[in-house]
Amino acid sequence: MPTYIAHVDVDEAEYQNPQELVSIWGTVREDVQQLGGEMLDTHAVLGPYDFDVRFEVEDDDAAFRVTQAIERHGLDTETLQALPVERLGELVDDV
Repeated sequence: MPTYIAHVDVDEAEYQNPQELVSIWGTVREDVQQLGGEMLDTHAVLGPYDFDVRFEVEDDDAAFRVTQAIERHGLDTETLQALPVERLGELVDDV
């Protein structure tokens, strides 16, 4: 299954404290599973985004559905498909 990384930005108007925000990740994980995917990991990050979520789903359509499920929780996403570094060698050989 393809891997996707969602850069997540928190809408501060939705969450009054960090504990409230932390409590939603179990629900987000369940949403991803219900859409046929697997949430691989989540990291709080320093920089222009608040979190990175890495997940696997069947295709771009499913990835879009996952990002919509995440955004229902008052989070904004920017999602990219990730390619394992190990695959780069085989892809460049074909060019």
